[in-house]
Amino acid sequence: MIEISNLSFSYGAKRVLENISLKVSEGNIYGLLGENGVGKTTLLTLLCGLKKPEAGTIMVDGRNPFNREPSLLADQFYLPDEVIPVHARALDFAKEHGVFWPRFDLEKFRTILSEFEVEPEQRMDAMSAGQLKKAWVSFALACNAKYYYLDEPTNGLDIPSKAQFRKAVTKYTSEESALIISTHQVRDLENIIDPIIILDNRAVLVNASVQAITDKLFFDYGTELNPGALYLEQTPGGCIQVYPNTSGEESKVNVEAFFNAVHAHKDLVHSMFNQQ
Repeated sequence: MIEISNLSFSYGAKRVLENISLKVSEGNIYGLLGENGVGKTTLLTLLCGLKKPEAGTIMVDGRNPFNREPSLLADQFYLPDEVIPVHARALDFAKEHGVFWPRFDLEKFRTILSEFEVEPEQRMDAMSAGQLKKAWVSFALACNAKYYYLDEPTNGLDIPSKAQFRKAVTKYTSEESALIISTHQVRDLENIIDPIIILDNRAVLVNASVQAITDKLFFDYGTELNPGALYLEQTPGGCIQVYPNTSGEESKVNVEAFFNAVHAHKDLVHSMFNQQ
């Protein structure tokens, strides 16, 4: 389990995160959402130990990630948005660097690469941006880590590759793993992320399962306008509305509409999902 308590971080005089508390449990694929500049990437780099908190604590299975203990490093993988075009063939890179993760599976790497339609003998510095991203995703999943921190992993992928990514993540990660995926491309991932975290500089506005979200909010795809809607978006033939679920009806979450509703009513939604 990951436990974040009263976390703060600044870049010089610019405060990025302040007094953030959050728990992340194994067996889930978390979607980390937030406006530009709220600290999503910063949070991921803090989680994997590349940055040190200014205040507060992060504990991953009782260990401080900034201590860079080999046992914890072997349990985690951080994939940044911009990946490195390594001067090596993909297969050679995997053979050389996979040894740092004791559960690395070279055959799994080959299999995922094949499903992504990327040649293992191809040089990574000669790949297109999309191919390079898929090679790194394949390597990450082949590491069989317990904790994954993925920053905008679908950036640079075409439509078929985004579908392959969703399939690979659900197929090749363990039920004992926890994934935190930071993304602006919510439509790419809304069928696999659950729970959903919405981050603000000074608060975790929401950290809730899809079921908890639909228990509290109703997503209406009809034509009759609701005066109590927290968010409304016109669509061809109707609209998407989000409003409090006072009747206990079931509905299907639209993650983009949910995010927009939270953005428009931060205090209200924060209190709704943080009632004691």
